[in-house]
Amino acid sequence: MSEPAGRSTVQVSTVRYRICYEDTDAGGVVYYANYLRYMERGRNECLRDLGLSVRRFQDMGILFPVVEVNLKYHSPAFLEDDLVVESRIAKLGRGSVLFEQRILRDETGDLLVGGMVRVACVDGTLRPRRLPEELEALRSQER
Repeated sequence: MSEPAGRSTVQVSTVRYRICYEDTDAGGVVYYANYLRYMERGRNECLRDLGLSVRRFQDMGILFPVVEVNLKYHSPAFLEDDLVVESRIAKLGRGSVLFEQRILRDETGDLLVGGMVRVACVDGTLRPRRLPEELEALRSQER
């Protein structure tokens, strides 16, 4: 992943996933919206790799709904393809986290989908709130 100015230096987290029948349409091509599910897994694993737990945040009454998605589809994935989902925190806002994510075909490294996903930080009543301390601590790793 590139390192544009103002982006975080937080490590890239990876998740592997094999496409199964339920992910595809009648032609064996992955349905476009399923890439969002793979990216969700990637974001969760990215936080885990940083020692953070979505479950722990949830237990604290902190939720992270997706509020913005910008994806570019480069090439399709097919039934039984092995994928790699790369995720990293690109930017920390006061009350949001911007993730940069890519989905690659494992065998060739071809980019299938790339984009940015922003999650907001909200409380249990869905009111905006500041990021929790654990995420704020990552600011020291930003350029």
